[in-house]
Amino acid sequence: MPRMFLLVLLVVVWAAPMPSAQQTPAPQRPPAAFRTTLDIVSVDVVVRDRNNNIVRGLTEKDFEIREDGAAQSIRAFSFQEINDNAAPVSSVALLGDVNARVIESAAKPASASVPLAPVTAADTPLKSEDVAGRRLIVLLFDTSSMQPEDVQRSVESAQKYVDTEMSAADLVSVATVSSLLNVMQDFSSDKLLVMAALNKIAYTEGTATPPPDASTAATDEAAAAATDETAAETAELDLFNNDMRLRVLKTLAETLAPIDQKKAIVYFSAGMQRSGSDNQVELRAAVNAAVRANVSIYSVDTRGLQAIVPGGDARQASGRGQALFSGRGVAQQFAQLSQSQDTLSTLSVDTGGRAFTDSNNFGAVFTRIKRDMSAYYILGYSSGNKSKDGRFRRISVRVKTEGLRVEARAGYYADRDFAHTNKGDRESQMTEQLYAAVSATDVPVIVTSNFFRVSPEKNLYYVPVSMAVPGSFVPVPEGKDKAILDFMGEVRDERGFPVGRIRQTMELPATATSSLVGKQVLYQSGVMLPPGRFSVKVVVRENTHGAMGTFEAPITIPQFGQAVGPPGTPARLKVSSVVLSTQLQAVKPGKSDNPLVRDGIQLLPNLTHVVSRDQKLFFYYEVYDPTSTDGQPIEVHTSLAFYRGKVKVMETPVVIRQTIDAADRKAALFQFEVAVNSFEPGLYTCQVNIVDEIAGTFAFPRLDLFVR
Repeated sequence: MPRMFLLVLLVVVWAAPMPSAQQTPAPQRPPAAFRTTLDIVSVDVVVRDRNNNIVRGLTEKDFEIREDGAAQSIRAFSFQEINDNAAPVSSVALLGDVNARVIESAAKPASASVPLAPVTAADTPLKSEDVAGRRLIVLLFDTSSMQPEDVQRSVESAQKYVDTEMSAADLVSVATVSSLLNVMQDFSSDKLLVMAALNKIAYTEGTATPPPDASTAATDEAAAAATDETAAETAELDLFNNDMRLRVLKTLAETLAPIDQKKAIVYFSAGMQRSGSDNQVELRAAVNAAVRANVSIYSVDTRGLQAIVPGGDARQASGRGQALFSGRGVAQQFAQLSQSQDTLSTLSVDTGGRAFTDSNNFGAVFTRIKRDMSAYYILGYSSGNKSKDGRFRRISVRVKTEGLRVEARAGYYADRDFAHTNKGDRESQMTEQLYAAVSATDVPVIVTSNFFRVSPEKNLYYVPVSMAVPGSFVPVPEGKDKAILDFMGEVRDERGFPVGRIRQTMELPATATSSLVGKQVLYQSGVMLPPGRFSVKVVVRENTHGAMGTFEAPITIPQFGQAVGPPGTPARLKVSSVVLSTQLQAVKPGKSDNPLVRDGIQLLPNLTHVVSRDQKLFFYYEVYDPTSTDGQPIEVHTSLAFYRGKVKVMETPVVIRQTIDAADRKAALFQFEVAVNSFEPGLYTCQVNIVDEIAGTFAFPRLDLFVR
């Protein structure tokens, strides 16, 4: 069984003062009032005949709806048919200050209420009856993922739709997402207003850069905009992943949920390249929010039809080594393209929309939306299953008339609640979150893992797993002298079998510090793993209000000793993970399998890779089995180079190691200390140069960091 090593790292918290008691007269007893709530599950249904024509004139008695096999009573029924000759609507307020809701939903505990933006006198609040017979379409441009030419093509396709196809029945909203969500135009059927909003989106807003180059345009904007400490703290967690984009889609769907009719989001993007810092739970949460709100996402890959050039196109350097001739280079290009499109396809297919990839005809998305939203039925029922267990509820809709085909969503995920539960119930709740397909994301959490070899003979690696939670999400209950966090996690292999488990309750003592805002709670654990592919999923709960967060990410342990070319070529250089840290902490002396603990000092990983200019950077990595011949010493050369975009701004002196530092692991250990005060604020790429001079092998691992 794998061994788990638990290290608890505490940060300073504060205790809120007790409110003073005041004597108040006894209030008069109000009259008795009885209240009830009824949760309605809405399902939009399209019925077609054998000729693929829409069937009209059906009533609720013609439908039969079941949830998990149990028959449900239809409590709401309507038929929506788009009237393209409807009276035009100048401007209606539905989205409001949705960007503030995106930030506050990620920057405040779940218990805090988020006020909606007030509606101005010039706008009218939108209701379901107001949009009967209309299409609600959001044009969302992900400028942070697109090159300038991609932005231009997507805007031109939207302008063509508005000019030639948009009718008075279409209520269109225009929004962009880069580091923040910006609603350019709320819902309107006025072509001039929509066109004016599209004209404001300049092609220069495309800020994407091909990896591994880094542009500071979007991140500098985020740093300047995130003036609130809590928002800035949460933004650090989302800087190097897609969680902000997914959170925007989720918030848009939740904002549109009060409207019963079917809605569509046209998501223009140049793909989502998933990285190790992405939270896969955020993807499922966005999909579930869209499904529950009757929102279909139509993704458009704005890169259009792309040609895979074996030697690489003009945007990148030519291929090197045997990959150009063996076909491996082309296979990697196809895999990279497919991975960037997978998330777009998932967003569309799972919400009832469609992904448009590998096509230069972006107008097809609007034709498809008109087909899907021309006429449909809305069925509403109150589920007989009242348990809020978070499980998937399968919906089946059938028409009693033979020969008709039904198009409807497959189901939805039920809500979860945190009621007055005992210790056993709370443990079960966290276990359910751990195995749920769609888990809670109320508390932001980021998880990273590294790998270090500990046994060359057994081919085992120590994998430290680090978790961080923003301090602003750890409230201290009134009258208490501590805050409590629960951690539960599991490491699984490719078959889904558990190979390691994490369970810890952290008690954070309150001190004289006024707040946890601006700090992070860091927790570390570890597991022994062989080479292979694994996944880790972690659930975090603060025990004041019961808010929980979940993070899921892959873990890949490389198989060292494999050659990079045909037989006879030398094996690749064996290098561990590169750990970036900004803090050292004294620990109790003693033997530890964690290589980040040496001589009573522990290196604390910086999970967000966001550093301040008054801090120091510490880099740590190990090189295994360096070559030595005829009893001569090893010779490993290494240095760090920092790039801002394509410009090298600094490189450390070359360090030459000629001895083995850890004989049991056959490893040469390297640790660098770099001052950040000479760096201008912005996004940087650090390249670690490692060369084994005797073997002629090398490695150049890279990582991004943001200096604020």
